[in-house]
Amino acid sequence: MRVRRLWVGVVCVLAMACQRIPGSDGSQTSGGGGLRETQSAAPSGYGAVFLDRGDCSGRDGDGVHEVPCTSEKAAARVLARHEGGGTDGHACPAVTDFVLHLSERRPGLDEDGDGSVPQGYACMRNLEPPHPGDPGGGGGPHTVVGDCLSSSRKGQVKETACDGSGEQRPEFEVTAAVDKRSTCPPSTDLFVQLPAGKRPVGCARRV
Repeated sequence: MRVRRLWVGVVCVLAMACQRIPGSDGSQTSGGGGLRETQSAAPSGYGAVFLDRGDCSGRDGDGVHEVPCTSEKAAARVLARHEGGGTDGHACPAVTDFVLHLSERRPGLDEDGDGSVPQGYACMRNLEPPHPGDPGGGGGPHTVVGDCLSSSRKGQVKETACDGSGEQRPEFEVTAAVDKRSTCPPSTDLFVQLPAGKRPVGCARRV
C-alpha cells in the first residue's frame, strides 16, 4: 500500500522558521531556491519610487541599485511591489525568480537594532536566463506544477532543478494542481501545498 504524506509549501524565505500546517502529519519544508535567491536592498537609484513595478535593478559591490532597464547593468525587472513588512513573497506572480526585500535606513525608528526599517518587497524576474521561478527551475518563492523536490532533512523537502543541475538530485515532480487531495492521480506519492493559484494542493510523483 502506498503511504501518502502531506507536505507543506516548499519555500521558506530568508531566515523565517518553517511552520507546521494544522492537520498535517507534522512534516516541514526547508528553504529551497527561494532561500538562495532572496536578497535585500535599501533605496538607491534614479526613480521617484525605488524599484516600482516595471523598474529594473542592477547589482554591484555596494548592493542592489535601481538602473534604467536599457542599461547594460540591468539584471532583473520588478513584476510587482508590495508595501509593508511581509516577507514570504506569496503575493508575487508565479513566474517570480526571486524576492527582493526593501528597507530604509532610519535608526530612530528601527526595532531590531540593524538601523533599517522594512518597506516591503519587490517580486523580481531576471532579464535573461536562468529563470529559477519557471516550472522545474529549482527556485522562486512558489512551488508550481512542473517543479521538482528533493528530501532535505527528515520530514522536510525543498525545491531543486528538474534537470539535475541543482545541489540535490530531484526525487519528486509536481504533476498536477487540484482542489483537494482526493482528486490527485492514483500515482501520487506526495502532497504539496501550492501557495500560488486557485488550486491549493499539488500532486507529486516520484521520479
